[in-house]
Amino acid sequence: MNRAAPDWTLWRSFGAVVEHGSLSAAARELGLSQPTLGRHIEALESSLGTSLFTRAIKGLEPNTAAMRLYEQVHTAHLALNEATLLAEGSNKKLEGSIRITASTVTSHYSLPSMLRQIRQQYPAIEIELVPSDSPENLLMREADIAIRMFRPTQLELISRKIGESPLVCCAHESYFKDNPMPLEIEDLYRAPLIGFDNSELAPTIAQQMGFDLLRANFALRSDSQTAIWELVKAGLGIGFAQKVLVEQTPGMRMLLPQLPLPPLEIWLTTHRELFTSRKIRVIYDLLADLLGQYFVGNQTSTP
Repeated sequence: MNRAAPDWTLWRSFGAVVEHGSLSAAARELGLSQPTLGRHIEALESSLGTSLFTRAIKGLEPNTAAMRLYEQVHTAHLALNEATLLAEGSNKKLEGSIRITASTVTSHYSLPSMLRQIRQQYPAIEIELVPSDSPENLLMREADIAIRMFRPTQLELISRKIGESPLVCCAHESYFKDNPMPLEIEDLYRAPLIGFDNSELAPTIAQQMGFDLLRANFALRSDSQTAIWELVKAGLGIGFAQKVLVEQTPGMRMLLPQLPLPPLEIWLTTHRELFTSRKIRVIYDLLADLLGQYFVGNQTSTP
């Protein structure tokens, strides 16, 4: 008698457990309870007539059979995501939801006014905003449209360079009540700097510019971009920020104009298949115009 093939729900749970190494981690990823996920694995093993995992203290360890199966399941998962993208790309209606991801600074301080205009023009389109400083995977549907501060490299993506956002050295005017104004670049070594905790971005850029700037030079550190900006606004030290953000924030002062900081590139990105969706296209094009006005004064580049 032929055994019924397991449904996709069981395979999806299986793939999540292999990827994340435990029922609890996989359950969080899928939004399911741990007992439910455990029953899925048991049902899959029963249906296939073979065990797939070794139960260990640290979690579930996939055996050889499981790893062979996972390769096929992962391929099928990608194919289903691609089919979903194709289906959504054929949607011509200006309604439904669109998921937009951008850095936390862009999401919190730049996008709200743009999203207000988008909502006024397209009230039937719902916006899901994902503030994130990690690169989201558009192919895996973590976002429909992404605003990037670097050039995307995935071949499946369509990207448009909006322009460049200059970076400046800055501090709040309250900082100078107890601290001297830096006049030379070398004065930064004696000032309380505010920057990243674990990221090597600032020291790397400084070295490329010919300066030795170490993690220890930053008196206040955080891996949250918005927290860094709020610390600078509170007058706790000297930081580095986008010029447009400094100009629109009361009390902020730009410092050391002779410091040649490299600008941030602004890129707008979506998946090639989603670009055929009318709702994705209109929001993408409108965002390009609004971002261009915000960052480079009505000058957007062609796709």
